[in-house]
Amino acid sequence: MAAVSLRLGDLVWGKLGRYPPWPGKIVNPPKDLKKPRGKKCFFVKFFGTEDHAWIKVEQLKPYHAHKEEMIKINKGKRFQQAVDAVEEFLRRAKGKDQTSSHNSADDKNRRNSSEDRSRPNSGDEKRKLSLSEGKVKKNMGEGKKRVSSGSSERGSKSPLKRAQEQSPRKRGRPPKDEKDLTIPESSTVKGMMAGPMAAFKWQPTVSEPVKDADPHFHHFLLSQTEKPAVCYQAITKKLKICEEETGSTSIQAADSTAVNGSITPTDKKIGFLGLGLMGSGIVSNLLKMGHTVTVWNRTAEKCDLFIQEGARLGRTPAEVVSTCDITFACVSDPKAAKDLVLGPSGVLQGIRPGKCYVDMSTVDADTVTELAQVIVSRGGRFLEAPVSGNQQLSNDGMLVILAAGDRGLYEDCSSCFQAMGKTSFFLDILQGNFKPDFYLKYIQKDLRLAIALGDAVNHPTPMAAAANEVYKRAKALDQSDNDMSAVYRAYIH
Repeated sequence: MAAVSLRLGDLVWGKLGRYPPWPGKIVNPPKDLKKPRGKKCFFVKFFGTEDHAWIKVEQLKPYHAHKEEMIKINKGKRFQQAVDAVEEFLRRAKGKDQTSSHNSADDKNRRNSSEDRSRPNSGDEKRKLSLSEGKVKKNMGEGKKRVSSGSSERGSKSPLKRAQEQSPRKRGRPPKDEKDLTIPESSTVKGMMAGPMAAFKWQPTVSEPVKDADPHFHHFLLSQTEKPAVCYQAITKKLKICEEETGSTSIQAADSTAVNGSITPTDKKIGFLGLGLMGSGIVSNLLKMGHTVTVWNRTAEKCDLFIQEGARLGRTPAEVVSTCDITFACVSDPKAAKDLVLGPSGVLQGIRPGKCYVDMSTVDADTVTELAQVIVSRGGRFLEAPVSGNQQLSNDGMLVILAAGDRGLYEDCSSCFQAMGKTSFFLDILQGNFKPDFYLKYIQKDLRLAIALGDAVNHPTPMAAAANEVYKRAKALDQSDNDMSAVYRAYIH
C-alpha cells in the first residue's frame, strides 16, 4: 500500500501481517501503550473485531477511495459484517450532523425572533422611557425609607453587606440552573484521571450525551464509567501484546493466527470433513482468511460454532464433495479414513470428474494407495497431505504440510495451505527428483556429531546410531550431494 496523508479520526483500510485489508478508524492509543520506534504509524481500531494495532502508514489506505476495490477482493461473513459496521457508523455520524445543523438553524431563528420582540418601535420608545424613569424615582424614594428603617434595626451594617446576607447564594457562585453548564476545574479532572482510568480519556457522566455512540470505538472507554478497575483487568486478560519482527507493537485478540505473509483466498468452494483437534483449527483459519467453506462432522453439534462464523453446513460427506471444488478431510486413523470415503453417503458417492479430494489424515501407505485409486477411478483428483504439529499449532495456522500426489491439485490448494500452515512441501520421491534443499551429507555429519556427544558423556544413542547407518549406506550409493530425501534409495537397494 502506498503512503498517504492521514490524521486522527480518519476511516481507513489497514493491512496487518497476512490478514486481508480490514476497515478501521485512526484513534488515540491508551496512554500506557508506547508507540513503536522506526517508521511512522497510526493506532487503528478495526471494525467488527476486538483488534487494535499500530499500523505503518504505508499499510493504510483511505476508506472511501478504496471501498469498491477492497470489497471485490475480500470475501467472508466477518469482512461483510465489518463493512456493514462502517456504513452504520457513517449513517449515525451523518444523522448527528443533520440534527446539529437543524438545531443551529432553530437557535438562530429563536434569537432573531427574540431580538425582534425586544426591540421597541420609535413611537412606543419615548413613552416606555418616561414611565421607567418615574418608576425608578419612586423606587429610589422607597428604598431610602427602607434603608433608614433597616439602620435602626440592624445597627451599622452597610446596605451592600445586608444585601449579601439576604441573598440565597454566595457571591461568585452561579445559580443552580447554570451550575450544570460549568466545566469541572482542572484539579477535579486530574483527580478523575489518577485512578484506574488514567490510560483513558475522561468520559461524560451518565446524564450527559456521549459524543460518539459507536460501540466499536468506545467499548474500552464506556466500560470504564461503571466498573473501571474490573473492566480494565478483564480486557487486559483478553488481549495480548505481541512484538512483530519489525519491532512494532500491536494488540490483538488472543486467538489470532500467525501474522506472516499475505493470502488471497481461492475462489474455489472448499469442503472440510472432520472437526477434531486438528480440523477445528484448520477450518477456523480458512474462514479467517476469507475462504468459502462447507463443513461436516460425525458429531453435528461441532459444526455450530463454524456456521456462526460463516461456514456452510453439509449433511453428508457425499453432499459436501458434490457441492465443493476441493474437499479436505482430517480424521483420526486408517479405519475412519476408509469409512469416510467408502461408507454410506461417503465421499466416493459425491466424486465425479474434476472433483478434488485431499486427505490430511496420518495413515499407512496401503490405505492412502487404496483411497487414491478409488477416487481417481471415478474421475476425481487426489492429494495426500498429512500435517505435522499439534492442536495449538493448528489453531495458530503454523502446521507443516507434507503433500504428495496430483501436483496440479497441490498448486490449487496453495491459499488453503498458506492459511493453515507455516510451510508446505510437495514430495515427488518416486520420480527420482532429489534436487537438494538440504544436502544428505550434512545430515549424516550432524548424526555423527550427536553420536560423538553421546560417547563423550557415556549416554546411549541407539536411534541416532541406526539412522546414521542408513545415511552411510545412502552416501555409499553416491547420494551425498542430493537432497536428504534421497535416503529413500538406501531402502530399495
